[in-house]
Amino acid sequence: MTGSGLTGGGPDCNLVAVPVTRVPIVHPARGRPSGHLSRRGTRTRKPPMRPSAPQRPLPISLGITLASLFISLAVFGSTSSAQTNALPKVSPELEQVRAALDKYKDPILAVHDGYFSSVGCVEYPKGGHEGTMQYAPGGMGVHFLNLQLIGPTLDPAKPQVLIYEPDGDKLRLVAAEWFVPVQAAGGTRPVIFGKELEGPMEGHHPLMPEGLHHYDLHVWLWRTNPAGVFAPTNATIKCPKQGYSFAEQAPKLVDAQAH
Repeated sequence: MTGSGLTGGGPDCNLVAVPVTRVPIVHPARGRPSGHLSRRGTRTRKPPMRPSAPQRPLPISLGITLASLFISLAVFGSTSSAQTNALPKVSPELEQVRAALDKYKDPILAVHDGYFSSVGCVEYPKGGHEGTMQYAPGGMGVHFLNLQLIGPTLDPAKPQVLIYEPDGDKLRLVAAEWFVPVQAAGGTRPVIFGKELEGPMEGHHPLMPEGLHHYDLHVWLWRTNPAGVFAPTNATIKCPKQGYSFAEQAPKLVDAQAH
């Protein structure tokens, strides 16, 4: 019989019909039956999945253009960084001075040794004019001054000033400066590295009193200066647009004999 089953123990037992539930047949090789049962008990099939649209490759010419652009940007960035970080070529004497002062690339060590920051970053966007120091437009940076080293005698290994350029949250050592007040010079223009110090000039306002008349000589030991290693300003030095940055006027020249 289809649709029911029989149960009983012998000839005197009554026959009872037991309903039989149909079970989906699962073929061992096919796994689960496809589709699913609807509320009415009929089997429905899932709609076939549509294949995704194939990705169209970029035109060869566009791919080559983009690749060339990326390579150019990478080369430009690495070249600019290398030019900025490359040490300037200097005389053997200045190479020795640079090696002795390299430790001050760490500004904390400079402070430990008595160099204290003047805080402000100084630049001269308009350069100098008649009656003032003939600065070319450019920057100087942040000056760290060591008052203990100020006097009439200059030592190549002991500059009175270290100069740093702000770079994000860091300070990069770019130059050293030898600095002598006019009164300390005793009527004689100081000389170092075969160069006379520039000036005499007023103090650099607002970070110095204008009455602090002095001579100075900047030496760009760690940053190439297009105007020369002994030029007072450097066109590659940039001060932040915010914070303690000062676009100063070039200091006035003064008469050394008046002191």
